[in-house]
Amino acid sequence: MTFISLPLPFITKGAAVVNPKITSMKFFSPFLIFLFCLPVVAQKNIHHRWENQLQKHVSETGLVNYNSWQEDQEELASYLETLAQFPPLATASKNHKLAYWINAYNALTVQLILENYPLKSIKEIKSPWDTPCFTTGGKEYSLGEIEHEILRKMDEPRIHFAINCASASCPKLLNRAFQEKQLEQQLVEVTQSFLKDSTKNKISSDRLELSKIFLWFGKDFGSKTERLSFIEQYSGVSLDRPKIDYLSYDWNLNE
Repeated sequence: MTFISLPLPFITKGAAVVNPKITSMKFFSPFLIFLFCLPVVAQKNIHHRWENQLQKHVSETGLVNYNSWQEDQEELASYLETLAQFPPLATASKNHKLAYWINAYNALTVQLILENYPLKSIKEIKSPWDTPCFTTGGKEYSLGEIEHEILRKMDEPRIHFAINCASASCPKLLNRAFQEKQLEQQLVEVTQSFLKDSTKNKISSDRLELSKIFLWFGKDFGSKTERLSFIEQYSGVSLDRPKIDYLSYDWNLNE
């Protein structure tokens, strides 16, 4: 939180800050309201810097220009510092928390790639998902902890198509920041985009060649019947007891 210096002469009296010339607490009410609202205001505008970065360095198809992004690493680091200062409040909505942690995961992944660039795959980095890389609220998090201990526990399977692992077979990196108010629309968009991309999934009524995301995280989508219903809903293809196979996963960098 940003601290504001009060003009002198102010003295403390109990828990309140008091100017000797002012005895009515009515004077302080607007100021105190403003002070307590600072974290809320900051959280509502927290992702605009990430959006600017995405617009500059990520194409509509999700390809990332890491070469140009190297020149903007300070701006990316500054955004992540802001995130660390304003973790979601306990009273924040589920969508607010989802947007915060999805954006954090994606920005931290980009930062990890830039710190090790040039490289051909995120797998060239030692323990990319297990190394602590983000501290907020007095706790350190790795990418794996953000994904498995926070996002996957929020009962929203579509997060798997919103977070990006910097690889060709991953869902594309959306070139817009996820936002609380637009989150439902954005999750529908990225899920449909992924399932309708024939390089990631090949879907017909009687045969499915799916991304291994559905194999690795199958339980997040429910039972087999629920998974098939999910695929029907977002692919737009009616399924008739399809045979299911899984495509090989391409870990080459998404550039």
